[in-house]
Amino acid sequence: MKKVIILLFFISTSVFAQIDRVEPPFWYAGMHNPELQIMFYGKNIAQNEVSVSNSIVIKDVKKTENSNYLFVTIDTKSVTAQDFVFSFSKDKKVNFTRKYSLKQRRENSASRKGYDASDLIYLIMSDRFANGNSKNDSDKSVTEKGNRALPGGRHGGDIAGMIQHLDYIKELGATALWPTPLCEDNDKAYSYHTYGQSDVYKIDPRFGTNEEYVQLSSELHKRDMKLIMDYVTNHWGAEHWMVKDLPSQDWLHQFPEFTQTNYRMTTQFDTNASQIDAKKCMDGWFVKSMPDLNQSNSLVNTYLKQNAIWWIEYANLDGFRVDTYSYCDKKGIAEWTKAVTDEYPNFNIVGEVWMHSQAQMAYWQKDSKIAAIENYNSNLPSVMDFTLNDAFAKVFNEDKDSWNGGMINVYENFTNDFLYPNINNILTFVENHDTNRFNEIYQKDFSKYKMAMTLLATVRGIPQIYYGSEIAMAGNKDKEGDAAIRQDFPGGWEGDKNNAFTKAGRTPEQQQFFDFSAQLFNWRKSNDAVHFGKTKHYIPENNVYVYFRYTDSKSVMVVINNSKEAKTFSTNRFQESILNYKIGNEVLTGKSIDLKNDITIEGKSVLILELK
Repeated sequence: MKKVIILLFFISTSVFAQIDRVEPPFWYAGMHNPELQIMFYGKNIAQNEVSVSNSIVIKDVKKTENSNYLFVTIDTKSVTAQDFVFSFSKDKKVNFTRKYSLKQRRENSASRKGYDASDLIYLIMSDRFANGNSKNDSDKSVTEKGNRALPGGRHGGDIAGMIQHLDYIKELGATALWPTPLCEDNDKAYSYHTYGQSDVYKIDPRFGTNEEYVQLSSELHKRDMKLIMDYVTNHWGAEHWMVKDLPSQDWLHQFPEFTQTNYRMTTQFDTNASQIDAKKCMDGWFVKSMPDLNQSNSLVNTYLKQNAIWWIEYANLDGFRVDTYSYCDKKGIAEWTKAVTDEYPNFNIVGEVWMHSQAQMAYWQKDSKIAAIENYNSNLPSVMDFTLNDAFAKVFNEDKDSWNGGMINVYENFTNDFLYPNINNILTFVENHDTNRFNEIYQKDFSKYKMAMTLLATVRGIPQIYYGSEIAMAGNKDKEGDAAIRQDFPGGWEGDKNNAFTKAGRTPEQQQFFDFSAQLFNWRKSNDAVHFGKTKHYIPENNVYVYFRYTDSKSVMVVINNSKEAKTFSTNRFQESILNYKIGNEVLTGKSIDLKNDITIEGKSVLILELK
């Protein structure tokens, strides 16, 4: 009897121990690309031969130098949603089996509409927004525990907290939510930012569960809002389970000794650049704790493509923001982007291309004529307008106009719009989770905040705001580090004395900032002239910048006076934009302005006129 029990135990444990992971964990029927690469991971699994039931066709089986991996590619063309079974055999004897599922896609999944210029994106630092479930602040499966007293520690913000405050975000006028990455990051310290991920199929347990992430998406959609995933293609974290047992040495970019990227993204297109500099930019590691993924390895790139598509289907996503986009292998990242947009032609992806030249940023947008010179196309729908962000960080302290000072800096940014293939599909922002806080730079000057947000709300592109700007949150990154620009939102934690999520809990200053922001951004929701209209602007005079956003049937005139003194100007200069309009209804005050008369605008103030 003992021998039988021991034998059964041996068989049972060998079966379950043989496969530790299957990724993707399941897939969907009816995808544009019918080929599916399934990674099976387990001790010496590559010693087995693999077959599959239900007449599923295996197109390829790849074994790597690590016998713990098998990459099996099947053809799902014309295969309906169903379960089937993989069998793993050795010496013609089945050792173990594994069920796999093809699930039914949501109706019209392929034609889902991504975020666009009609949206306002609300960016939050996921760990610092709101703690909706204090029970998950620490988890035994991950190393770093919750410690709100530590500026760079885990503070407990989570998905539950986001869900609980979606109505606040909607009240502000935002229509899309971008949380910083939510997948597991098992770094021993500083893991709260989650850009060094250790499992890209699993939500970090300190944020919640995969199911809660799906719930977040569902709750947003109930409110006609969208969910954007912060996706990382360039690197994983050093604690990623695959990094600890690499399928192959070329899964990562490897060097004889640690080699950091030179961060010189210009080497990606500089015709004079040396190969060694370009390689160091693309292949060098961002930091020691973030191993650099080799997107030129077809197994790696397919893994990343499928992971991205899986999340879109599983969580019903509306878009991606891709971290450090221009540090990736150029060809590999273009293939990744095309694979995603081939599956979802109306899906939007914005890449972080942190450069300070419009030509250099425009190079990375899909169908760039600049990149076409070298026969390159990134396939990336959207890039971030970092040059406008540069202007935001200084221009409102430039009270006097000059040849290259004051509002001319903003004007000149837009003179280069011709460089972008799709100017309406670039992301504009005053600040984000990596930049200095606007309200720190300008010392919570409400007038300057109004000018910046008015500009953001009315120029071309997709506006993005950073959590807490709307309640005057500040913080000095230069003196106190990243934690200063990623502070906890007041009221997001039980026991907070100041609850800025509610009108009753806000200070007078917080209420002043919030009321203006909500009025401005809710107005923007319904004005298609500032969504997709054309732009006509006029060279700033006396530090006063005037521009129009217009369609065939609607026109908005924006006036920004960056001088400290009131300015009066004639409207005759703008007749080619004013046309036959007679009255300008001021959005913020409700006053009517006769467009035949001179207009006076107070110092450091704005006018938003809907022309009638």
